Amino acid sequence: MTSSIEDFVNRLGAVKTGPGCNNFFDHSVPANALRRRNLATYLGDMLDRAPRVLLVGEAPGFRGMRITGVPFTNRTMFQGPPNSFGMFGSGQGYVLPPEAAGVAAEPTATVMWEVLAELDFLPLLWSACPWHTHVPEQPLSNRTPTPAEAALGTPFWQALTEIFPVETVVAVGNVAHTSLRRSGMDVPKIRHPAHGGRARFKQGLQELLT
Repeated sequence: MTSSIEDFVNRLGAVKTGPGCNNFFDHSVPANALRRRNLATYLGDMLDRAPRVLLVGEAPGFRGMRITGVPFTNRTMFQGPPNSFGMFGSGQGYVLPPEAAGVAAEPTATVMWEVLAELDFLPLLWSACPWHTHVPEQPLSNRTPTPAEAALGTPFWQALTEIFPVETVVAVGNVAHTSLRRSGMDVPKIRHPAHGGRARFKQGLQELLT
């Protein structure tokens, strides 16, 4: 792990989030160490691949990154064989925390990686708010992050553009687009793959790649 990635993950875990926003990298919770390690493994894998495009989504879901620690992934990706890019799967250094047992796979993550495989395109993946936003006192729910929560995450996607050779930042969905524009960036927006958005998400990526 490079020092820049180690510093990035440690800073992410040190952020104090408010009610209804779970920092699942928080250093004070022992179980979060696995998620920090998984994220560092992902970022290290991606550093070797030198991605030039950063896709910024909305926020982690309770059945996806909230469990794994890695953007747009779910339990089954860590348990099966590596994907077409040779990432994730057993034997690749990723470890599922015990609480993952029995958690249904996040469908958006599955769609994301299916489309990337179809296009043979591997961007760096992240979220405008990199912590799990949920309905207060309902941790097994997902909630759209507030502008303030997304703003809290801004320094982190900005840091990724410095660690990686990113040339293009793309907003995936309206929440990310609004957040990125508030930070002063005029970036392209494509449809989020969730809630029936697969076809338009793929079309948006294809148009960017041509």
